[in-house]
Amino acid sequence: MRTLNLIGILVIAVPGLSPAPSAAQEYPARPVRLVVPYVAGGMGDFMGRVIGEAVREPLGASFVIENRGGAGGNVGIDYVARSAPDGYTLGLVCLSYASNAVLQSKIPYDPIKDFVPITMIGSSPSVIVVHPSLPVKTLKEFIALAKQRPNELAFGSSGPGTGSHLSVELFKAETNTQMTHIPYKGTAQALPDLLAGRIQFMFDFPTVSLPYIKAGKLRALAITSQRRSDVLPDVPTVGEAGVKDYEFGTWCGILTPAGVPPAIADKLNASLVRTLESPAVRNRLAPQAIQVMPMSRHEFGAFIRADVERWKMLLHKGSLQMLD
Repeated sequence: MRTLNLIGILVIAVPGLSPAPSAAQEYPARPVRLVVPYVAGGMGDFMGRVIGEAVREPLGASFVIENRGGAGGNVGIDYVARSAPDGYTLGLVCLSYASNAVLQSKIPYDPIKDFVPITMIGSSPSVIVVHPSLPVKTLKEFIALAKQRPNELAFGSSGPGTGSHLSVELFKAETNTQMTHIPYKGTAQALPDLLAGRIQFMFDFPTVSLPYIKAGKLRALAITSQRRSDVLPDVPTVGEAGVKDYEFGTWCGILTPAGVPPAIADKLNASLVRTLESPAVRNRLAPQAIQVMPMSRHEFGAFIRADVERWKMLLHKGSLQMLD
C-alpha cells in the first residue's frame, strides 16, 4: 500500500514538474513605462516618443512615456534605479548620464553597476557656427585665430556640463586652444547674443542654427559627427576639416534597472533594434539631425563606459571642473 501511495503521489506530482513558461515568453503582459528624465519637448523626449509609438508591433506592447525631470536628469534616473527589475520600467538616458557620473560627486546611483544597458537610440551632432564678423571661413582658420587670441573668443552654452559646453571643452583639448565659456540657462538664451556678435561662436544643434545659416546670419564651419549631416550636407565634418581625432554627439539610449532577467533584456534589445532599423522611424528622426545608431547590449555598455572615461580624462587634465 505504501508503494502504491508513493506511485500515486509521484503521478500527481509529475505535471507540476513540467517547465513553466519563462519570464521572457510571458513578457510583456502590459505596457512598458519609459521614464524620460527631462521635461517634455527636448531632443531626448522627442526620441522617446518616436520610439514609444513604433515599438508596439515588434515588442507586443506600447511604451508609456513618463517625464520625471530635475537635477540634470538625476531625479528620473534615480527613480529608474530604484524600480523593480522586471522589464516594465525603462529609462532614457543621454549624454549627461555619463558626464554627471564624473562631474557630480553626489549622484544617488552608480551609472555602471545599477543598470543594464539595452541599446543606443541615436546621436545628434553639433554644428560649429560663428558670427559672420569673425574673419574666418574654415575650421583651420578658426583654430588659428583662437591660438592667436587665447581666451578672446567667447562661446555660449546652455549651462556647465551640458552638451553645448562639453563639446567645446573636448574641442579645446583636442586643438590646444583656449576660449571663454559664457553659460546661459539654455541655448535659446545664448543665440540672440551670438546673432548680435556679443559672443563669437557656439556648438549648436543643426536644426536650431539652420535658418540663421541659410539667412547668412551665422556661418557654419563644421559638423561634429563622423559623417556629414543630411540637414547640412555641404558642411564638412570636423575630421574632414582637419581635426582627425574629434567627434561629438548628444546621444540618447535606453537602459533598465540591474537584475532584469537576461532573456527580457535581450527581447527588449531585439525589439528596439528592429524598431530603430525601420525606415519610418529613421525618416522621423532624420529631419532633427538625429543619426540612428542601434547597438547590441554589449556595445551600448562599452559605449557608456568609454564616454565616462572620456570625461574623466578631461577632468584630470583640468579642462573640466566639478559641478558641485
